[in-house]
Amino acid sequence: MEHFGFWSLLPPVIAIILAIRTRQVYLSLLTGIFLGWVILSGGNPITGFFATLQGLVAVFQEPSNTRTILFSALVGALIAFVQRSGGVAGFVLRLDAWLQKKADNNASGSGIRKRVEGLAFLSGMLIFVESSISVLTVGALFRPVFDRLKISREKLAYLADTSSAPSCILIPFNAWGAYIMGLLALQGFDRPFATLVQAFPWNFYPILAVLLAVVLIVTGRDFGPMHRAEKRARETGQVLSPDAKPLLSAEVTALEAKPGVPPRMRNMLLPIVLMVLLMPLMLAYTGWDAVEEPGVSLGRHILLSIGQGSGSSAVLYSISITLLFSMLLYRAQGILKTGELIDLTLRGISDLMPLALLMLLAFAIGNVCNALGTGLYAAEAVKGWLNPALVPAIVFVVSSFIAFSTGTSWGTFAIMISIAIPMAQNLGSPLPLTLAAALGGGVFGDHCSPISDTSILASMASASDHIDHVRTQLPYALAAAAVALALYLVSGWMMV
Repeated sequence: MEHFGFWSLLPPVIAIILAIRTRQVYLSLLTGIFLGWVILSGGNPITGFFATLQGLVAVFQEPSNTRTILFSALVGALIAFVQRSGGVAGFVLRLDAWLQKKADNNASGSGIRKRVEGLAFLSGMLIFVESSISVLTVGALFRPVFDRLKISREKLAYLADTSSAPSCILIPFNAWGAYIMGLLALQGFDRPFATLVQAFPWNFYPILAVLLAVVLIVTGRDFGPMHRAEKRARETGQVLSPDAKPLLSAEVTALEAKPGVPPRMRNMLLPIVLMVLLMPLMLAYTGWDAVEEPGVSLGRHILLSIGQGSGSSAVLYSISITLLFSMLLYRAQGILKTGELIDLTLRGISDLMPLALLMLLAFAIGNVCNALGTGLYAAEAVKGWLNPALVPAIVFVVSSFIAFSTGTSWGTFAIMISIAIPMAQNLGSPLPLTLAAALGGGVFGDHCSPISDTSILASMASASDHIDHVRTQLPYALAAAAVALALYLVSGWMMV
């Protein structure tokens, strides 16, 4: 593989600088793609313009890219279904009944507070289909309950935010996993799912962020600005600071259930549980014939087939079957007519088109960086002075900075994976550790960035002041990131 020297670095670097300065991730990625094709076209901007358009079209020539983008769009339909069918409303009613029962049996409020916080966090972890779904569900469902128990809105926003992206990155059976596997396939990995699984134990930041949240819930002890916010809410009943400006948008609150539809929790749980169960089954199905070990037991064959399965196919099959099941479920109950189901599907797809567009641009800039040999040149440029043991830690810091500055982990993944993977391969750095560092850094930067979409959604769904949410969450995110960085330094020295 050849590279274009210093010119190889310009597209991703320009994309990073523009994203940091303008906060326009889509425009920045598109500019980087255009610049890359101009370089590949010999410096001719007109040829580069047409090559850019063709490069965007070429993304769909790779079936896994198309499947991933389709899955992400169809997830929006499932969100609309579970809300309009009364499934979310049924969950709220069951939760209120459970809380009332616990309040009648327990004179102390501390036990109830811990259980509710734990339930909110667990709900966000279990809804790992898509980070926005997780954040919106936790915020919309638990906000009235947290207010009643005098738990601060800042705490609700933190739990919603922390249980979304970290769980999505750790559980690959979702759009996150399919997207990352698509980026790995661009780097030439024949088994991207297996590669991603190998990186999971080394993805320190999301693991530590989740563990820290669990410890805070169990012990009931907070520190920093969150401690003061919780003390204020507990002692005065003010769930918001006196000068707070709650960030609440009607566009991100739950879609109202159809008038006259009885609230039934199963209308939310059954589709989500079905999709979660289908993910590993579809992985096994798509990888069944790829297992080459003869005479293995059925259990081992299933495990091997999951590792060989197509992540993009599995998620697309799972969401498609789930949507068909949901349509039949709601149609059989007389909740939604065929025309309403079609309209909801189109509405849900349109709501997630920005996510699908980001995927398109991410795959396109990955293709450009591969064609330019960006990662190969970066590895050659630093090979003489950079110790391979330091690569994971440096990748974590750089990914964190990009994600914090741009507010997007997915855009960061697109840029960093195309650079970090070739660097690790050419410098002899541990590949799973380096990949995990790129992913973990992207999640950390996105987690604490004030312009992150999930952070903004967490503030909106919990009706919290956005600055208060960022200020109270930042010490927790920094604590987990500091430990993660130390672990990357130690692990890098031990594995090289």
